[in-house]
Amino acid sequence: MQDSILKKITVAAVMGAIGFVLMLLEFSLPFVPPFLKLDFSELPCLIASFAAGPLFGVISCVIKNLLHLLFFFSNSAGVGELANLLIGAAFCFTAGIIYKYKKTKTGALLACIIGSVAGAMVSIPLNCFVVYPLYVIVYGMPMPAIISMYSALCSYCDNLIKSLLVFNLPFTFGKFAIDSAVCFLVYKRISPLLKS
Repeated sequence: MQDSILKKITVAAVMGAIGFVLMLLEFSLPFVPPFLKLDFSELPCLIASFAAGPLFGVISCVIKNLLHLLFFFSNSAGVGELANLLIGAAFCFTAGIIYKYKKTKTGALLACIIGSVAGAMVSIPLNCFVVYPLYVIVYGMPMPAIISMYSALCSYCDNLIKSLLVFNLPFTFGKFAIDSAVCFLVYKRISPLLKS
């Protein structure tokens, strides 16, 4: 029993460390505001969710964000890490809990789709009521200036909710969908290593 828990903690720690490294490889895309960065750091956390269980996927999310906070606190004063943790945890936990009870290809696919939707949906209220207001406080950047970065790309985006729905929702879903696709392709090959 203790041996099994120790293995799961090890998987979570290793996947969290890999997630941290992947966070460093973030990049911007031309069709979204420059502060929305794409990275694939939830991929190892999703793998941990599938291999060790949903709680350990969340622990991986915590580890990668704590490491990022430790080394790059000045970049976002912890606000970016908080957002990444909560949105990533919603994705990994949801997918992991579904896969835990339906360990088939169909179950994995369903878990990935529903997890991606959950993470994307959580991103809207979290960004609207927590993350962006915190950025305004921490950086003293007025909300209209943030919205103007969205409206420069799409004139329809004249308030925060519209901006989040047009850009952040599909961006977050797409990011998790890519993570899911890669996980779906590699998980069966690497799962014996994670469970040995």
